[in-house]
Amino acid sequence: MILVTGATGMSGQKIVRELVQNGVSAKAVVRSARKATTAGLDKLAGIDLVECDMQDEKGLIPALEGVDRALLISSAGPDMRETQCRFIDACKAAGVGHVVKFSGAESGIGFDPAKFRFTRMHEEIEDHLEASGLAWTHLRPSQFMQVYLREAPTIARDQELRLPFGDTELSPVAIEDIARIACRLLRDGGHEGESLDVTGPEALTMHDVAERISAAIGRPVRYVPISSEERRQALLESGAPAGFVAAMEEQLQERLKRPKSRVHLGTHAAFGVRPTNFAEFARTYASTFSG
Repeated sequence: MILVTGATGMSGQKIVRELVQNGVSAKAVVRSARKATTAGLDKLAGIDLVECDMQDEKGLIPALEGVDRALLISSAGPDMRETQCRFIDACKAAGVGHVVKFSGAESGIGFDPAKFRFTRMHEEIEDHLEASGLAWTHLRPSQFMQVYLREAPTIARDQELRLPFGDTELSPVAIEDIARIACRLLRDGGHEGESLDVTGPEALTMHDVAERISAAIGRPVRYVPISSEERRQALLESGAPAGFVAAMEEQLQERLKRPKSRVHLGTHAAFGVRPTNFAEFARTYASTFSG
């Protein structure tokens, strides 16, 4: 039996649907059954929805009963470390055989984990999992291509991609690729004691990203560099929590210090997954970028 946490999130939903497409049954832990219903998860064949709070170790025990392999995902927030460590402890108490941690080691850039709070939390959770005595695997994707969908309103309205990255390269990966890798890992097992870095197949500047979106939608899109302060204000005006905005500023400063990004496709190859390039991603989501 497989269990996936964070099933209503962007990554969790993709992974659950990939399991369904491959005929794999699973339990899906959600905080809100209503949100799961809105996402259509209640209609997926072979998926058993379990509503519970991941911080409630006692409440998790019934959900973890009979589970052989669990995928650990939760939202990035100030309580991420406590939430995930409690879940690991609950897995140990329930006799779960293998925990796959959906991590974030920024494998495409080489972050100093002491300088970005979410990378630091992920490493501390990884340490807790490794010390738990459970079989473990860390799945470490780089930036998701899907984050550029947040820029779609500005792209559609002004035909501009406005971000503060200068000429920094990033190697974003499609969440669909991560879902295929996660599905095969959860279904087939193995890779215990391994940290699996995953990037996209290209190191791209924002000019490159804008060019690929432009080709996909058939209209010119140009990259307009903005300042970190402009980005901070835009995030705050969009309603993002102040703590999250501060974390994004930390991440930005680390990226600007390391303008070159590596490409690592070894995990794709190990699981037989063809890497999605950004041009393919942009074509898939062309209607979103077009507004």
